[in-house]
Amino acid sequence: MTGSESPDPRDARVRRLLAEAVTATTLADVPAAAHLDGGERLQVLDTFVTVLGGLYSHLPAKRAAYASDPVQALVLLRRRAVDLTDAEFHLALTGILTGLRDAHTRYVGPVAARGQVATLPFLVEAHGSDRDPHFLVTKVGPRATTDRSFVPGIDVLAWNGVPIARAVEVHADRETGGRPDARRSRALESLTFRALDYGPPPDEHWVVVEYRTRRGATRETRFDWTVVAPGRAGTAVARATRAALKIAVDPAADAVRRAKKLTFAPELWATEDEPEPPATPPAQAARPLDVPHRATRSATALTGVADEGRAAPSGRRNGTDVDTAWIPTPLQDLLAARALDAEHGLLRLWSFDVGDDAAYLDEMTRLLGLLPTGGVVVDLRGNPGGLVWAAERALQLFTDHPVVPTRFSLVATPLTRLMAASPFNRLELEAWNGSLQDAVSTGEQYAQPLPLTEPAWCNDRGRAYPGPAVAVVDPTTYSSGDLFAAGWVDNDVGPLVAVGQATGGGGANVWTLSQVRDALAGTERALPPMPAGTSLTVAVRRTIRSGRGDGIPIEDLGIGGVPYDMTRDDLLQGNVDLQAFCLGLLRGS
Repeated sequence: MTGSESPDPRDARVRRLLAEAVTATTLADVPAAAHLDGGERLQVLDTFVTVLGGLYSHLPAKRAAYASDPVQALVLLRRRAVDLTDAEFHLALTGILTGLRDAHTRYVGPVAARGQVATLPFLVEAHGSDRDPHFLVTKVGPRATTDRSFVPGIDVLAWNGVPIARAVEVHADRETGGRPDARRSRALESLTFRALDYGPPPDEHWVVVEYRTRRGATRETRFDWTVVAPGRAGTAVARATRAALKIAVDPAADAVRRAKKLTFAPELWATEDEPEPPATPPAQAARPLDVPHRATRSATALTGVADEGRAAPSGRRNGTDVDTAWIPTPLQDLLAARALDAEHGLLRLWSFDVGDDAAYLDEMTRLLGLLPTGGVVVDLRGNPGGLVWAAERALQLFTDHPVVPTRFSLVATPLTRLMAASPFNRLELEAWNGSLQDAVSTGEQYAQPLPLTEPAWCNDRGRAYPGPAVAVVDPTTYSSGDLFAAGWVDNDVGPLVAVGQATGGGGANVWTLSQVRDALAGTERALPPMPAGTSLTVAVRRTIRSGRGDGIPIEDLGIGGVPYDMTRDDLLQGNVDLQAFCLGLLRGS
């Protein structure tokens, strides 16, 4: 910097925010969690027995699918809980909840500070089939290692001395996910990123990675775990709003998504709440070839896929000048879009965690208006979910068909009947009250399934993109991502490409324990506050499909589509083969 130059004040702000986000240098620096005495442990277990036994919407299906009873397991744990160490108690409780294979229903332990994610400064992804996977390092953080041969594109051979494929399989047994491919995908992600709110920290304080260099040599490098606090975006659903009860999200996966953004695009993470250039109103949206767009990093592969931007520089294609830079957007934590070529576009849906679904649809409409009209690829890989309204209302932008939303129901128990009959829950649960009361005499296991998104809202804007569309999902597409995929298939919007077998299979509306406590306040089953900040997230209303898939549950099954296996070039060259596959489907539609 010369004497005439002044420092950019934003740089100082970025450095300060990044320093605040790194909460501990290593796992050893994380403060010990609060101790629970014997009485507090029993209180935790009694509350969980009440909530899971009386409110957990998937309990009948989970008992049948896994030949186990989590409620009875909690009762048995209660008999020995006082004699366990803190670590043994939390591990046993986490194991019971994880055994449900439900990322919606998780134990939140008494960690010293909320919102922390344990991270390693690189990303490992797989290509090939499930039977013969190959594992690559696809991203390396700016300060990952002094080993210059540890770069994107190297093959991972072993993890702490265990062959990498075996290490992933072993860890998959500790993960949620109703199908083996879903558990493997979660296990691969959690090798390097783990949300500490929803599970124990890694057993090891560091890992040793054996890998093959680009020159074919075999080497080992050690990495220490680091703890970060990625926070939530300013556009996320506020917890004290009515929309907060309409959430379908994997909270652990969303925390990991944010941590990846912090690790691999820290400047973008730190500046995400800064004002963007004014958005072009949808009615005045310019065609993509009429105006240039400055490049933005908002759509780099922060959820675990390769950086699409590397494979799409601006230039000439088929004799036409095409600007393929990412279009600036004020919702860069949620959306990204760019042209793929002169005829086709890409829309990346990172998350549905938005507090204002109308603003979300406005911006999606604007971005679609700036894309070529020959066809669009809608990529939802790694989308952990969010606001149900945002996901289901977005479908209408791609089709002329009337969109029918998915439906939700509560399990019929004395506890859900009590909640639905309470005048405090009239706005939220009254619609299910009649069928819950009738279930006493009819013996029905569930209340009548009803939509959370008003059908009229799903059709109030109409189609925004005139061309054909294909959607892409993978086993980490979850919750509201599952709902979007279900609506895409069941309303005949277009082809669905599934990397792996299907979406993650998260079929429920998830509530926190504090929301359950609020719903039971003033009744004879009111719940006391939890000790030391312990909590629970629970699937309260299960989801079943509508339209072509009418009556089929989403939980554990997910939404399948045209199968596709990722290639090495996909991981290292911006999804080139996957995009070519999708463009082939668009041209044939």
